[in-house]
Amino acid sequence: MASTEGFAAVFYSEPSVLGLLANVISAFLICLQNFSSAHTGIRPEGVENILAGVHLILIGGLSQILAGFLAFRKYDHLGGSAFLAFAALWSSYGATRIISGAYPSLNNTNLVSENATHLLSTYATSPSINHTAVAGLVAYILISFILSFCSATVNYIMPFVFGAITLTLVFEAVALFGQWALIVSGILELIIVVCGLYGAVTLLFKGITQRYVLPGFGNPLFNVLLLGSANKSSSKTTGPEKKKNTKYAEPMALSNLCDTISPFIFAFYSFGYMKTFYVGAVWVSIISICQLFSSFYSYLRNDAYYTTKFGFHSLYWLVISWEEFILTVFIRTENVQQSRMGMIGDWFFLATACMLFFMSFNMDTLEVIQNSAFILLTISTIHQIPIRGAYIFFGVSCSLYSGISLYATFASLINSIGEKALIPIGVQVTSSSTLQSVLMSVKSILMRTKNIPSGTTSEISDALFYICNGLAALSAIQGTSNDNTRQHLTIPSVLIPGAIFQLYVCRIQVQRGRKFGSILPFCYAAIWATWTWLRMAGHLLNINTWNDEGFTEGSVAFLVVNVFLMILASYFNLVLLCLTIVMEVLIICFLLFTVENLPGPLEIVMLSIFSAICLYGATASLANCIFGKDLIMMGPPLLKAGMSKKDTEDPPPCVCPRSYRTSGLRTIADLLNAGAVCGVPTDTVYALGASCKHPEAIEKIYQIKDRPQEKPICIFISNLDQLRAASPPFSPLLWEFMGNVYPGGIGCIVKKGEWLKKLGVGAGYDRVGTKDSIMIRVPDQTVMVHLIDMTGPLAITSANPSGEADSTHHDMVISRLGHKLEGVLCDGESNEVVASTVVNCMKIDESGISILREGCVPVAKVMQIFERVKNGAV
Repeated sequence: MASTEGFAAVFYSEPSVLGLLANVISAFLICLQNFSSAHTGIRPEGVENILAGVHLILIGGLSQILAGFLAFRKYDHLGGSAFLAFAALWSSYGATRIISGAYPSLNNTNLVSENATHLLSTYATSPSINHTAVAGLVAYILISFILSFCSATVNYIMPFVFGAITLTLVFEAVALFGQWALIVSGILELIIVVCGLYGAVTLLFKGITQRYVLPGFGNPLFNVLLLGSANKSSSKTTGPEKKKNTKYAEPMALSNLCDTISPFIFAFYSFGYMKTFYVGAVWVSIISICQLFSSFYSYLRNDAYYTTKFGFHSLYWLVISWEEFILTVFIRTENVQQSRMGMIGDWFFLATACMLFFMSFNMDTLEVIQNSAFILLTISTIHQIPIRGAYIFFGVSCSLYSGISLYATFASLINSIGEKALIPIGVQVTSSSTLQSVLMSVKSILMRTKNIPSGTTSEISDALFYICNGLAALSAIQGTSNDNTRQHLTIPSVLIPGAIFQLYVCRIQVQRGRKFGSILPFCYAAIWATWTWLRMAGHLLNINTWNDEGFTEGSVAFLVVNVFLMILASYFNLVLLCLTIVMEVLIICFLLFTVENLPGPLEIVMLSIFSAICLYGATASLANCIFGKDLIMMGPPLLKAGMSKKDTEDPPPCVCPRSYRTSGLRTIADLLNAGAVCGVPTDTVYALGASCKHPEAIEKIYQIKDRPQEKPICIFISNLDQLRAASPPFSPLLWEFMGNVYPGGIGCIVKKGEWLKKLGVGAGYDRVGTKDSIMIRVPDQTVMVHLIDMTGPLAITSANPSGEADSTHHDMVISRLGHKLEGVLCDGESNEVVASTVVNCMKIDESGISILREGCVPVAKVMQIFERVKNGAV
C-alpha cells in the first residue's frame, strides 16, 4: 500500500511525467497509422479512424489536462501552459478523426450550402474534412515552436520533445496533400516517443528518489537571462503592484496562446481557405475551453481583471464559432444578410471589449494594444456590416490580433520564467491612482446633488455573471421575430452565455463559498436554457405552445423562484435587486408567450433594460473588485441580515488567535512552552510545532499526524547567530552555504552532536532528527522568528495528516487537525504551496551537496547558490 501511494505521489510532485507520457502514447498511435497508410497507400477510415480519435482524446487530451492542472498547482508556468495547449491539440486532432470516420462521405462531397457558396466563392469545390484541419495545424505549429524555444531555458529534454512535435505538425499538414510526408512525420513521431520516454523516466526517478538520477533536467540549454533584460521602463514593476502569489502559476501565457489559435483559424476561414466551419468550430471550441481554464486559474489567483478578460474571450470565440457553424452547415437561404441586419447581440461584445480596454489603462502597453485590437475584432463581427466586406474585415482583424497574441504568448512565457521583463511589454500607460481618480470623479458628479450610498464590495466572478446575462438578453431580442434564419443564428448567442457559461460562473461562485451567489447563476442558466429551447429551437423539435403546457407550468415555477431571488438580492446591492426585478417581468413575458398573448414591444424593451443593467453591473463590479474600493456605485442593500457572521459561526475546536496580535503570539508561545502542540504558519506551508524542551510533545506530533516513527522531525531556529553561539563543528564552506540560504525555504541536513543542547534543544535531543543527523532551517517570516525567540528551537513538521496534501491556510489546519491540537496561530494564506527544499550537507566538503526533496526552491537555484559559494570559497 505504501509503495502505491508513493508512486501516485510522483505524478503530483512531477506532473510532467504524465504530460510527457500522454504525448508519447499519442505520437506513437499516430506514428503507427502513418506508417500503415504509407505502406498500403490507403488512409484509415471508418471505425479505425473513430477509435484512433477516441484514444487521442482520452490519452493525449484528458490525461494531459490533468498534467496541466497539476503543473499550474506546482507553479510551473511553462508546463501548465504547454500541457493544456497540447491537450487541446490532440483532442482537436482526435475529434477531426472521429468526424472523418463517422461521416466518410463528407471527405469527398461538397459540403458548401447555397448560402456559404454565396458568401465564400473563392474555390469551386470544398476541401475535405481533413484538409480543413490545416488551419488548426498551422496555428499549433507556431505555438509549439514558441513552447520548444521557451522550454530550452528550463531543461534540455523538453525542447527536443516540443521541437519534434513542431516538425511533426508541419509534415502532418503537408501529408494532407501528399502521402510522402507521412513517413517523415512517422519518423519525427518516433523521436517524440524516444525523447518523451526518456524525459518521463528521468522525472519518475527524480520524483521517487528526490534527486536527479539521469541528466536532462535541472540544467537549461541556455540561461533565460541571456535574452537580455528589457528597458527598465518596461519592467513589470512599473505597473500596478501585485501581491506575490505562489499557489498557482500565471495563466496569461495559456490564454494568449488560445487567443493566437482561435483567430488564426478564423482568418483561414474568412479568406476562403476553408469552405465550411464544420471542423473549425470543433477546433475553436476545444481551445476556447482551454482558455476557460486560464480564467479559472486567474480566479484562484484572486485576479478579477484576468478572470473576466479570459472568460469573456473564451465566450466570444465559442459564440462566433457556432454562429459560423450554423451559418455554413445548416442554413440554406439567400436572405441571410437581411436576417443578420436584425441581430444586435454582438454590440454587447463591443461594449464589454471597450470596458476591458478602459480597465487595462493602468497596465503595460502590450495589454492595452491587445485590448484595442480585440475591440477591432468585435467591430468586425457586428452583423450590420455588409456580409461580403465583413468577412474580409474579420479576416484582417483576426490576422492582426493573432500576431499580437503570438508575441504576448512569447513575452508572458519568458517573463514568467525569468521573473522579470526580459521581453519588452511597454511602460504602464497610466497609474492606478489616476485611473481610480477618473472613476471617483464620475462618482462625485453623480453624488453632487444627493447623498447616495455607494454600495458594497463586489466579488471576482460578478463581472462575468453580468456579462453572460447581458449578452443573452441582448441576443434574445433578435430571436423575437418569426424569421427562422435569425432564430437559428440566435441559438448559440443565447444558449452559450446564458446557460452553458453561467454554469461556469456558478462553479467558481461555489469555489468562493458564496451559497446565494451560486444559486443565482444556476437559476438564470435554467431560465435562458428554457428560453432558447422554446423560443428559438422549438420549431426544430416540433414543440408548439398550444400542445405543450409544460412550458406554461415551468414559467409559473420560474416566477415563484425568482421572487425568492429578489428577496435575497435585496440583501446584496441595488443593481442586483433591479436585475432580478426586470427578470421577473421577462419571465412574465415568457409566460404570456406560452399562452400566445405576448405583446412583442414589451419584451424587447425589458430585454434592452436588462442588458443595460448588466453592462453597468459588469463595469461597476469589475472596477470595484480590481481596486478593492467602491469606485462605481452599486447601491446599498435594502435589507440587512439580523445575525452577524460571528453569531452564526461554530466555535473553533482549539485556541485560534491571530498572528498580527502580540497577545495571540504570546498565547501560542505559552502553550508551546507548556508542552502543547500547535499549528503555526511558516514561510512555506503551515506546520505543527512543539517545543524541543518537551519530548512528549514531539512524540505527540507523531500521533496527531499518524506519522511513521522512522521519519525524522526537523528543528527551526530564529537566526544564524543563534546557531553560531552553539559552536557546531561546521566547515567554512558549510557556514558560507548556510549564510547564503538562511533565512529561506531551504533546510540543511547536518551532523548531529552535543552542540544541539547548547542551541537549546534540551530534552528533545533524541526525538528530533535521526541518530546521526538533524535538519535545521531558519524561516524567512517575522511571525515565526518572533515565536521562536519566545520559545527557543521548535520541532517542526508539516500540518497535515501523513500522506495528504500540505495545509496552505489556517482553516485547513483547524478543519483537519484542530480537534487534536491545543492551538492554531492564524495567519491566512500560506506563502507557498509546497514545503521547503531539503539539502543534504553531511559531506559538503568531500562530495558536495545532494537534494533529498525539491520544494519551493528549485533544485537549479540551490545548485547555483552552492556553485557560487564553492567557487568563492576556493
